[in-house]
Amino acid sequence: MRATVIHAPRDVRSETRPDAAVVEPTDAVVRVLAACVCGSDLWPYRGESPVREPRPIGHEHVGVVAEVGRDVRAVRPGQVVVSPFTYSCGHCAHCLAGVQTSCVVGGGVNGCQAELVRVPMADGTLVAVDGYDAASPPPDDVLRDLLACSDVMGTGWHAARAAGVREGSSVVVVGDGAVGLCGVLAAREQGAGRIVAMSRHADRQALARAFGATDVVEERGEAGEQAVLGLTDGVGADAVLECVGTGQAMSTAFAVARPGATVGFVGVPHGVEVPVRQMFGRNVGLAGGVASVRAYLPTLLPKVLDGALRPGAVFDTELPLEQAPEAYRRMDARESVKVLLRP
Repeated sequence: MRATVIHAPRDVRSETRPDAAVVEPTDAVVRVLAACVCGSDLWPYRGESPVREPRPIGHEHVGVVAEVGRDVRAVRPGQVVVSPFTYSCGHCAHCLAGVQTSCVVGGGVNGCQAELVRVPMADGTLVAVDGYDAASPPPDDVLRDLLACSDVMGTGWHAARAAGVREGSSVVVVGDGAVGLCGVLAAREQGAGRIVAMSRHADRQALARAFGATDVVEERGEAGEQAVLGLTDGVGADAVLECVGTGQAMSTAFAVARPGATVGFVGVPHGVEVPVRQMFGRNVGLAGGVASVRAYLPTLLPKVLDGALRPGAVFDTELPLEQAPEAYRRMDARESVKVLLRP
């Protein structure tokens, strides 16, 4: 099969690898219909996270079940499925609490920028999509929406939930990548009254507005903070979504949060220090972390299937799987918001 392998920083290759196969009786093998490059994939690509040896990369995909192990009961060959980026048993205390990312026997679903993917613990991980199968796959627009739900839409949803977005809330979204844009969409769906998107890029600003942003702030740093405070009568926002993972993004998030607000953070932290004294003095909370996408799929998929939620617009570039190195280059250079890869 064709698969994407990262060898070193800025060295991503499309290679021929052994076909994914069932190893454990609880496994499924999924034939990929669409995969994509995530902003978090850029951390090892840029050398910000270590690459100690060549390894398959990618953690987002939608596909058709090709094969299942003998103990799999929840899905069957031929079904279209969405996979979160972590696998989970579905019945431990953490899974039952909706934190499948901390499943006691779970782990990461990796190597998804490929033609085939092995998914462990298929019963607790994969979610079948009603109305579609191998003979009648989703149309392209629905496929894009489903693919977004495998990570970025669920992650944006998690940021809004963690931040406590409620009906009528004022919300600031720090970050205009695919997760930040989906955070705007999630805030809208969760009832926010005013949504401020912090973005310096015209194409991303336009998408943020289409997703529900009422205001856009282009400035960064102290100028950006003052602009947000100006929009909120000097009070700050009821909820802040930090969707980047850098020290500057976290600092901005706390600066624009009103006393008593919560910062919902989902950006993978790199060089971040939490201002505990500031949090204490202003009663600003911090919540979030790795998004338990599996917990949100039962909510998100019906919204996609009835047309109420259209996060697939974050895919502004499509390339064949063998051009994955170009997909990484484009996203690293901010020439694309998010690149869809088609096997």
